[in-house]
Amino acid sequence: MDKNLSFVYEQRIKRTMENLQKNNMEAFYVEDEAAVIEKIKELVAEGSTVSVGGSMSLFEAGVIDLLRNGNYNFLDRYAQGLDASDIKEIFRKSFFADAYFTSTNALTEDGQLYNVDGNGNRVAAMIYGPDKVIVVVGVNKIVKDLDAAKERSKQIAAPANNTRLNLSNPCTKVGTCMDCKSPSRICNNYVVIGRQGNKDRIKVIIVGKQLGY
Repeated sequence: MDKNLSFVYEQRIKRTMENLQKNNMEAFYVEDEAAVIEKIKELVAEGSTVSVGGSMSLFEAGVIDLLRNGNYNFLDRYAQGLDASDIKEIFRKSFFADAYFTSTNALTEDGQLYNVDGNGNRVAAMIYGPDKVIVVVGVNKIVKDLDAAKERSKQIAAPANNTRLNLSNPCTKVGTCMDCKSPSRICNNYVVIGRQGNKDRIKVIIVGKQLGY
């Protein structure tokens, strides 16, 4: 990357991290996927009970593979052979996890997390329950403010996730949110985490790569 453009990105990340800290969320920056794994090993002790929210970023960064390696008590929502009742039970048990892993739909430069959820289990666990919440987020998800976060969700996250899940909602046809009323709509809960009351419970790992939607 051009050094002048790198400077712009570095300053943007710096602002975001400083504002996360002001909002009582611990912030880290790592260069790549391998560094994500090393940081997680520092933050979460082996043997801990861990769970995850739905996230392509966690797959792409290698986090799911790490949690499955046998050194953690992983409440694996993606395990083969689970039925709806099994998954529901995992969602409920996740509130008692030592650490909950997720990404975020957008991270604002003033240090806020913006998420749109279907069932609400992911945002619920981010807000309350698990002792630690580890948010893994690529630089592609950093936006200026909440208006930009909402726009990003409509233009990128919503149509990409609906397509990934093979849903027939209108956004999969036109590539942007249509604020549909479809029975299979997954954009139901809109949550802003502006600040954390329990200091450093939420830990945000910003990765110098594009991850997820």
